[in-house]
Amino acid sequence: MWVSLRRGPHVSQELSVSSVYCIGLNYADHAAEMKSQRPDEPVVFLKPAASLVAGGGTVAHPVISTDMHHEVELVVLVGQDAPLLTLANAHEAILGYGIGLDMTLRDRQQQAKAKGQPWAVAKGFAQSAPVSAFIPAEQMPDPGALGLQLLVNGQPRQQGHAGQMLFSVPELLVYLSSIFSLRRGDLIFTGTPAGVGPVKRGDQLQARLLHGETPLLQLDVEIV
Repeated sequence: MWVSLRRGPHVSQELSVSSVYCIGLNYADHAAEMKSQRPDEPVVFLKPAASLVAGGGTVAHPVISTDMHHEVELVVLVGQDAPLLTLANAHEAILGYGIGLDMTLRDRQQQAKAKGQPWAVAKGFAQSAPVSAFIPAEQMPDPGALGLQLLVNGQPRQQGHAGQMLFSVPELLVYLSSIFSLRRGDLIFTGTPAGVGPVKRGDQLQARLLHGETPLLQLDVEIV
């Protein structure tokens, strides 16, 4: 799978995605709505690269679930092979920022949790990871001010910003690089704020990346 980095108004760079890392419970308000304790370290799971829907479009509601939820997230594009990063150099590994949706089969996730089983089906199903194009990191002097917003059928559902994360983007990079072999083109879905909820066939989703009040990117998805 490939994602696009916007280098200019009419110039894009395509990058191949190897791994898709996802962080759970990285906003205190979302942990509270899920009735989960705040984690002491990042909660990590993975999605297959084949689950990506680059640029948005349609997402099929799987027949194995009756309760698919939206989770809007800031997504980080890794720009270099990055073993053992530190807080001092983690920013050097960030190539770009985008907006994405961690679509989740909540009923299947709850069943897996109850049995102590992995979340692979609930989180990694086909088309579970719509993601926008990416804006170069050098254009974002204050990544902590990046905001994320989700509308469903024109109605606000989720709102948050990177400064609310329990573990910042640099902290996530340091943690992940201490365990995995981060590679150029890897994606990191950094967690979702409160407001997650169900979607149904026919719903129109608009996920937005903001800098302050200024819109930077929009990802449009239809549930089919």
